[in-house]
Amino acid sequence: MVKNKMSNKGKDKQKMKAIIFTEFGPPEVLKLAEVDKPVPKKNEVLIRIYATTVGYGELVARNFRNVSPGKFAMPLLFWLIGKIAFGLRKPRNKILGSQFSGKIEAVGEDVTPEL
Repeated sequence: MVKNKMSNKGKDKQKMKAIIFTEFGPPEVLKLAEVDKPVPKKNEVLIRIYATTVGYGELVARNFRNVSPGKFAMPLLFWLIGKIAFGLRKPRNKILGSQFSGKIEAVGEDVTPEL
């Protein structure tokens, strides 16, 4: 585990591989790409992911353009909030995922072992 005491400003950013999507749609919109490896902020950790899942949440997020308020099975207000959160015309966040297993690779300077 490495404490992140240096900023990457002015340096070449490290890269990592990720499955991304730049438009809403079927599974074919998912692509393997090289992206900038994030640098953990003061209170964050960077985890090298070894395994992940694809759950219902990722399915809905990837195809949110085709999810109508009627199919959403929640009040219209929640659908509207979701539409704004996921992106109106294209995905706000290109990398999906909320469940994973991995190893801590770096930690922000304010992260303590108690967390």
